[in-house]
Amino acid sequence: MAIASKIEWTESTWNPVTGCTKISSGCKNCYAERLAKRLQAMGQPNYAHGFDVAIHESAFDLPLRWKRPQRVFVNSMSDLFHRQVPDSCIQDIFQTMVRADWHVFQVLTKRSPRLTQIGPLLPWSDNIWMGVTIEDQDCISRLEDLRACEAKVRFLSLEPLLGPLPHIDLAGIDWVIVGGESGLSARPLQPGWVRQLRDRCLASGVPFFLSSGAVSTKRRMAVCLMEGRGTKCYAWLPPRLPVAEFLPLYYCLTAPPKPAILTPSGLQCQPV
Repeated sequence: MAIASKIEWTESTWNPVTGCTKISSGCKNCYAERLAKRLQAMGQPNYAHGFDVAIHESAFDLPLRWKRPQRVFVNSMSDLFHRQVPDSCIQDIFQTMVRADWHVFQVLTKRSPRLTQIGPLLPWSDNIWMGVTIEDQDCISRLEDLRACEAKVRFLSLEPLLGPLPHIDLAGIDWVIVGGESGLSARPLQPGWVRQLRDRCLASGVPFFLSSGAVSTKRRMAVCLMEGRGTKCYAWLPPRLPVAEFLPLYYCLTAPPKPAILTPSGLQCQPV
């Protein structure tokens, strides 16, 4: 079975590689590191060495055994393009994704220079989506590296968003995810940063997804959640703001994402 995920923009996770090292400010309160330490304490064999980078070849072909089509987040507990992951392993993992063409694979990295280096050697089938994390202006160069990638769908994960990105250029980008940091030490996310990005997405015609953890419950702007294969969107709206202003925020997690529809019973996604 695939490992069901609580991450709202995917359905399952696949971790042929686990462990990572910190590379930029978004890594400070890494959720995966916290989880790896808990799994180590529980005796989970893949985390015997905690959050050290480890390659699990026995997991390379797991998606081939999952018969139900689904969106799969690749290496939620690592970074596939980490320097300690050999090129041959990355190529083997990509070959599995190509073979398992009934799934959509969502690959996300903070190490975009490595992506630029090895990307031309990888098979970019249509079911492989490629994204980069950009948490603040210091990481904006990752965007150019992503644009150079041959993936059919390129997406941005602006989470944890740690600063404003008012002038971000979304040319060549197919989807934007925005979210805040989690955990007791989470750094605050300003709603104004989110609105700026919402406006940039609207101006560029790029689907926008706001994670439910983006802001506190009392100030939450909007969120789309999945039920099954993506049938319904929900929303929390701030007071004194017309619903119409926020309708463009709601996008359904189809492939590619598309706007939700306002119906008498609420925001709905068209059946997949």
